[in-house]
Amino acid sequence: MKRKLIFIFFVLLIGGNLSGEENNCIKCHMELEDELKAPAILFENDIHREYGLKCNDCHGGNPSVEDIDLAKDKTFKGAPPRNQIPEFCGSCHSNPNYMRKYNPSLRVDQLSLYWTSQHGKLLRKGDTKVAVCSDCHGVHGIRKAINPKSKTFPWNIPSTCGNCHSNKELMKEYGIPANQEKDYRESVHAKALYEKKDLSAPVCNDCHGNHGALPPELTSIAYVCRQCHLSSSELFSSSPHKTAFDELGLSECEACHGNHKILPPTDEMLGIGEKAVCIKCHEVDSKPYNIAKLLKQKLNNYLNRIDLAETLLDKAQKSGVEVSEPRFKLREVNTILIQVRDLIHGLNIKEIEEKLKNGNKLLDEIIEAGNSALKEVKFRRKGLIITLIFIFILAIALLLKIRQISKK
Repeated sequence: MKRKLIFIFFVLLIGGNLSGEENNCIKCHMELEDELKAPAILFENDIHREYGLKCNDCHGGNPSVEDIDLAKDKTFKGAPPRNQIPEFCGSCHSNPNYMRKYNPSLRVDQLSLYWTSQHGKLLRKGDTKVAVCSDCHGVHGIRKAINPKSKTFPWNIPSTCGNCHSNKELMKEYGIPANQEKDYRESVHAKALYEKKDLSAPVCNDCHGNHGALPPELTSIAYVCRQCHLSSSELFSSSPHKTAFDELGLSECEACHGNHKILPPTDEMLGIGEKAVCIKCHEVDSKPYNIAKLLKQKLNNYLNRIDLAETLLDKAQKSGVEVSEPRFKLREVNTILIQVRDLIHGLNIKEIEEKLKNGNKLLDEIIEAGNSALKEVKFRRKGLIITLIFIFILAIALLLKIRQISKK
């Protein structure tokens, strides 16, 4: 029995040694301090470690020996120079046969795309200040993009890009403003991302690309926005503005909505008011100016009638009158409002007027129903007052009769 236990212990010991070599890279670096210890700590949560890769898979060397000189054998590559980092990472990530073993769905064209980006072009010219793989993904603590702690998780991307693009001194060299991240965080897209936790809201790479990052060209901005705003984009393409913008060399969506600091669109953007975008291009009393003025008037009239209808229905409902049917019609009215606001991009006056006409017909019915409900409220109140008076008179008569009977 004793021999059997010794044999089992020996097998387990040998099996443990065969199952995995000791990683002396980690062991040694954990005994160091500061930046030399950091890689060993960070690697604990690295995606490469999760897939079973070790230090030597990237840096070469022999992690199974304790002697540093022996560990740094002829295969040792160490940390690559900054200008060689893309090729260093690409040696694996551009190899489809190698990547298939770990993640067949992962694209293997990242390196070739990087060389088409503004970062890659400048790096090839010798500019080592531009972003390379490690700036965006990290070094030893690289996590999956779907991990909320990853530098490339949607709500972390603005900060990741902002590490460079919010650096005024660095951006000054390239003639690029350093307020993109700040502007983005005030935008409607950022509110959707950070307040509503909508991970589909666009961040930097959705508009600029990631590995092949470039500013959208003038003619491609509309196509970038179209990835999400399909209806508005198609309407604009059929509008009179499309030809005019092309002739004047104006960027389509950006001209009215801006780029990084895209604020929630409001009805004040239409018309001739201070916040209207129409007056940026159209002169006072010109035909387009008057069209904008007319459309705003029609929209305001529609909005005022919606407010009136809601007020009437609210009063009636608070008074206990059933108004569910006109409220249901009011939803359709609001749907038409959304459609009209979208149709502004196409600037088809007849179509807009037809939609508003249909909406106003419904509003006529709703307002009439609201007024009828309030009339019913008045009728009920009058009936209640008359009933109370009758009851009061009856009560007094009854009281007098009781007194009369009591005296007898």
